[in-house]
Amino acid sequence: MADYPNRITDWPEEERPRERLLRHGPDALSEAELLAIILRVGAGKTTAVDLARRLISEFDGLRGLDAASVASIRQIKGMGDAKACQVKAALELAKAINCTSGTGDA
Repeated sequence: MADYPNRITDWPEEERPRERLLRHGPDALSEAELLAIILRVGAGKTTAVDLARRLISEFDGLRGLDAASVASIRQIKGMGDAKACQVKAALELAKAINCTSGTGDA
């Protein structure tokens, strides 16, 4: 990806993760871009995409991020309670999808 300004809203529309998901579906996005959508915003001069990449790198992928505690996720600069909980909740939902076989449990 090109070197863009620090705000995703300043990126060309065709490069923004949410707009790409709307146009091309979730399969067109990287794990970092999907995670960035969950994070919503970055922190300081770090975009949500950069923050997502850092999380994936620090925890050796999504499985490592899933295994990490909220406290350890919060140690990453830019990750407070809200963002750490958003990530953990999304990963837990993904596990729930894998564990259920269309039972419709809520």
